[in-house]
Amino acid sequence: MDLDAARESWVEDGFVILPGYLPTDDLAPALAELEVMFPSAKDFHAGVDPDRNARYVGDEFNGIDSYPFASLALNRIPVSDALVSLAATLLGSRDIRLYSAEAWAKYEGAADYDQDLHRDYLNHTILAPSNAPAFRQVEVFVFLSDVTVELGAPRMVPRSSVTDDLPAKPNFFPRTDPADDDEGFVASPGRPDLYETEIPATGPAGTVVAFQPQTVHRGSGITEPRGSRFTMHLNYRPTAAEWAHRHAWADRSHDPHWYRFVEQATPRQLELFGFPAPGHPYWTSETLTGVAQRYPSLDMTPWEQAL
Repeated sequence: MDLDAARESWVEDGFVILPGYLPTDDLAPALAELEVMFPSAKDFHAGVDPDRNARYVGDEFNGIDSYPFASLALNRIPVSDALVSLAATLLGSRDIRLYSAEAWAKYEGAADYDQDLHRDYLNHTILAPSNAPAFRQVEVFVFLSDVTVELGAPRMVPRSSVTDDLPAKPNFFPRTDPADDDEGFVASPGRPDLYETEIPATGPAGTVVAFQPQTVHRGSGITEPRGSRFTMHLNYRPTAAEWAHRHAWADRSHDPHWYRFVEQATPRQLELFGFPAPGHPYWTSETLTGVAQRYPSLDMTPWEQAL
């Protein structure tokens, strides 16, 4: 995979679609554990476990699980070499952070997944997006199942003079004229012109769609009878862009799934969450002892040797 070419498309178009990008060695174990987290399409539509199904009904966001996941194989996806290399290339820096990670299950008929076109910056930064290379952010959809138009492929609007000239407000662009919006975040009148240029992002399981928070896009409905769609939504930023965040890892760091992940992770993988690299001034005999006590199965050798 030519990641430099992918970066060029990501910068010029605002997104890039990489069919089947995730290696089988990463993808297969994650798919094998997907039902640990979500009902299969067959089980959901057959109503095998109504109580389990109930959480997915009514609201499109009910199918989201946030990191750390119950599946260790799925926890490894955001820190896989393939995705970290992609994020580092797109951002132009090795010094990056994973600032949120979610897995998302959608089932035909469970909710209305058809969205208005929008940008994601409102919950990805406390400021506004920057096109300066040092401060870009990258969002990533990882397909954990085949995604077709009928299975709710996300729609992406290529970057153009029209989208580049959009002000920070409004942020949501309905196809037709909306109801009143006193805060000005919804465009009025509607913007049917943007829908004429949208492209469905489709591909087999393992496909990756990388885009920017200022890229206009939307989720779409699942029309295939008894269909489903499983994806992961990951977000990376340069370490210096401290104003860009969604999840605070510290408030999730006493979860049993977190301990299980950390104790088998590499120093590089842990850096993505903010662990100081070996050799960082944070590491002293005191902190080495404390971290080793908190994570008894974590191999502290790299940090000890650097000290």
